[in-house]
Amino acid sequence: MLKNIILLARPHHYVKNLFIFLPAFFAFKIDDPALIWKTFIAFAAFSLTASAVYILNDWKDQEEDRKHPVKRSRPIASGEVGTPGAFMLFGIFLFAGAVLALISSTQIFFIIAIYFLLNVAYSLKLKHVPIIDISIISTGFVLRLFVGAEAAEVDLSHWIIVMTFLLALFLSLAKRRDDVIIYLNSDKKVRKVIDGYDLKFLDSAIVMTSSIVVLAYILWSLSPEVSSRLSSGNTFLTAIFVVLGILRYMQITFVEEESGNPTRVMLKDKFIQMSLLGWVASFVWILYLSQ
Repeated sequence: MLKNIILLARPHHYVKNLFIFLPAFFAFKIDDPALIWKTFIAFAAFSLTASAVYILNDWKDQEEDRKHPVKRSRPIASGEVGTPGAFMLFGIFLFAGAVLALISSTQIFFIIAIYFLLNVAYSLKLKHVPIIDISIISTGFVLRLFVGAEAAEVDLSHWIIVMTFLLALFLSLAKRRDDVIIYLNSDKKVRKVIDGYDLKFLDSAIVMTSSIVVLAYILWSLSPEVSSRLSSGNTFLTAIFVVLGILRYMQITFVEEESGNPTRVMLKDKFIQMSLLGWVASFVWILYLSQ
């Protein structure tokens, strides 16, 4: 039973919630124990709520998941966990997430509540609407930033909001491309929404969003505002790791055609991990060691 609970909760997806720590990182508050503890509580609240969303989504998608070469082994789709058990776990995760969110702050509770309601609408209906589906996923990443900003008591810049949304959109498009590839190879529609996508559209959209992400990042890193706020003119050097990471992910998408699970790609691909490590290390040096 524990194995099924873990599979339903998808704790490996919590890596996406690390976006919650970005506002504290860029505001030079990563060394403030009180704010980091508050941010960690918010991270836990968001993660538990996200697990509740995953369970609801798995329950709603169980018929489609049974047609998927990988998702058919999920606990609900495989029959290991029935509807009563799934909704009991859903309630436990949602309640725990709500309690921790309220402990953090009322504002964080409301932001997480918006995330939850948006994803309920996604699971029940909006996931079948092309473009709207990936927009909701991307908005979820922006809401993570707002949770982190509230916990760290800092304001978000328009740059980080735009870049986060576009990066999430890029990853979502790559995931939809994988769904289309599965359909073309097996004639099985693992998602109803793929009727609104084809390879030509997705390939063009992936190239477009990746280009805008890189351009926006470079413009951000070169802006006088950032140089002044970070007290460094070397921020543009971090763009090297962003470009390398984007190129590697595009290689995984177009050449290897294995972009169906962005989280697993991040956790398994050494090249992307080294790019992320280089990006973080360069910022640690710029923000904390070169001052």
